[in-house]
Amino acid sequence: MPFFKIIFLCLLSIVSQSAFALGADEFLPPDQAFKVSAKALAADRIEISWDIAEGYYLYRNKMRFESKTQQIRLGEPDFPAGQTHHDENFGDVVIYRNALNIPVALTVENGASSLQLMVQYQGCADRGICYPPQKTTFDLKLPTSVAKADPIKQLLKGSPNINLNLFEDDLLPPDQAFEFFATAKDEHTLHVNWQIADGYYLYREKIQFELINADGVKLGNYDIPRGAPKQDEAFGLVETFHNELGFDLPLIRSGTSAQTLTLQAKYQGCADRGVCYPPMSKNIDLALPVALQPSAQQPAEQELSEQDQIVQSLHKDSLPITLLSFFGFGLLLSLTPCIFPMIPILSGIIVGHGNRITTGRAFLLSLSYVLASALTYTVFGILAALFGSNLQTTFQQPWIIGLFSAVFVLLSLSMFGFYHLELPKSLQAKLHNSSEIHRDGSLLGAAIMGALSSLIVGPCVAAPLAGALIYIGQTGNAVLGGSALFFLGLGMGVPLLLLGASAGKLLPKAGNWLNSTKAVFGVIMLAVAVWMLSRILPGEVIMMLWAILLIFPAIYLSAVDPLPENSSGWRKLWKGLGLMMLAYGLLLLIGFSLGNSNPLKPLQGLGLSTAQAAEPGIVFERVASIAALENRIKQAAANHQPVMLDFYADWCISCKEMETYTFADPRVKQALKGYVLLQADVTKNSDNDKALLEKFSLIGPPAILFFGLDHQEKTANRVIGYQDAETFIKSLQRAKS
Repeated sequence: MPFFKIIFLCLLSIVSQSAFALGADEFLPPDQAFKVSAKALAADRIEISWDIAEGYYLYRNKMRFESKTQQIRLGEPDFPAGQTHHDENFGDVVIYRNALNIPVALTVENGASSLQLMVQYQGCADRGICYPPQKTTFDLKLPTSVAKADPIKQLLKGSPNINLNLFEDDLLPPDQAFEFFATAKDEHTLHVNWQIADGYYLYREKIQFELINADGVKLGNYDIPRGAPKQDEAFGLVETFHNELGFDLPLIRSGTSAQTLTLQAKYQGCADRGVCYPPMSKNIDLALPVALQPSAQQPAEQELSEQDQIVQSLHKDSLPITLLSFFGFGLLLSLTPCIFPMIPILSGIIVGHGNRITTGRAFLLSLSYVLASALTYTVFGILAALFGSNLQTTFQQPWIIGLFSAVFVLLSLSMFGFYHLELPKSLQAKLHNSSEIHRDGSLLGAAIMGALSSLIVGPCVAAPLAGALIYIGQTGNAVLGGSALFFLGLGMGVPLLLLGASAGKLLPKAGNWLNSTKAVFGVIMLAVAVWMLSRILPGEVIMMLWAILLIFPAIYLSAVDPLPENSSGWRKLWKGLGLMMLAYGLLLLIGFSLGNSNPLKPLQGLGLSTAQAAEPGIVFERVASIAALENRIKQAAANHQPVMLDFYADWCISCKEMETYTFADPRVKQALKGYVLLQADVTKNSDNDKALLEKFSLIGPPAILFFGLDHQEKTANRVIGYQDAETFIKSLQRAKS
């Protein structure tokens, strides 16, 4: 089947060009937007600096520093106070502009004189584009430290009765044995950290905190991590920490203004040699930024949207739990309309092999199809997350849809026996000795169809897919994010694998039954082609194609031929089915002549039923650009009306499902009263469409966003993917509250 290879290579070339057209002329390269440098201030202290271009900013919580030198450990970075910024993706975050200097303390062992430092950071441009996480490595030469004279040794020096060898292995001063750091993580959180020298440990039970000069601010409940159990001679059974300890302290604020307070930390530790230090106390002044709102009580956890909860679980859960969760998400998605069009495609591939089919062979064909589909989700999902381009949208170009529909027409004609699709004889001979299964290249064909089907047939966006792509975009961790996407694809393919496992037993093996079965699937292939063409052709034309697709098979089912005497029950059944198809096909032709475009209501407008009096569906107001959207949101706010924005596309299966079932439900219509209903139609994937999707960091439709009277989106209430009427009403209730 050489045409499969030709199609695949052509489409892959198009995708490659689309994916990497990033518009580099419009934005500065990351190394110019964020000029980063590092220098050693002292033997135990370095400083990382950025020169940030105008119109760009860096996220504080996306910075990470790591020592690649084993003998050197980094202390807690001393972040300066930044600006509070409301981000559509990350909520309220702290950002930096213009210039940024971050000092970091070092713990140097065994006289190390150089440091290999890894710096990771991420930033955005004010115009709406965010860069992938950036990494760079510095090799820093550390200054030679000058040992401070010990006053006790100086005092005792020269005394003949004192053996100074006792001081050769002195204990570290407490500030060096237990280096304590504290920073304001955000307006409601402090972060504390100890760097504990080797051979020393800290008691969990001796850690206490107190706020000084902190009007209107007090500490909330905090949890100290569990330490290693130890039987201590002085304190009994205790928990201790070695090397490092860090955790957050929540704050309860009654006001919102910026202020400076003092955090007092009390702690106690010992050396492994058995020497314990007296209780220690250290005060650190901290600047709290302006709070968006006061917290009169213990701050509750921020409400997150479904996809953000999935992102959070990717950050926290173990790899096995993550992969198992995404496999479960895939199983749930397999019950949505996204997977349904793939069933007749795979069925046609299996039936197309005729009497050679066995259960094992059918399963292998299904496995090839599913694995290729899952791998495609993985590869193109990672590219979409890293480069911000939905490649499934790229494949909705009219000529690509037309080409793929033509493939299904060719497949259907082979089902009718017009010709046979197989590899050239010379290539078949080369493959014959490798395996009987690979003799005609069927596994390769199934794999190619699986890859193309995942991109063209079922471009669905759901919360798990969006969550994985957001996670990859935030962290650059394509390994974990890609693994999650692969298991998502495997879960979605479970019904297809079940189909393959059963097809060998359910399908006929020889005789006229086999030819009839292939003819049925030939018609199904034509139906898939018409269904795909409905995305790009006028509704009236599609209505006529459906009529043709019903009438011609009806004639083959003897719908217009008299039944012979003593006909079997099966013969009568097929004739009855043919009559129904013929009748409905004729109704579609009548509807086409009337100018109708809905195949489900071919006689609409004739006044033959009371359906005309039914309540009309939801009418959306279209917005085609960011400026038009913002202007309409302002108008709605002035009229004290909330806004719902629906992202829609003609090629989006779940969008059609929402339109037909969810938005047509009377309860949903009632719940939406009072809302200004806007819709962004991104079918054409124009520059304005891409800008709208990029502004809200969306991969594609369906997506429903809610805006309050403050013009801001309620990000926690986003709806990504299909929701039935019951679920959507609950989402509306949460958005209203």
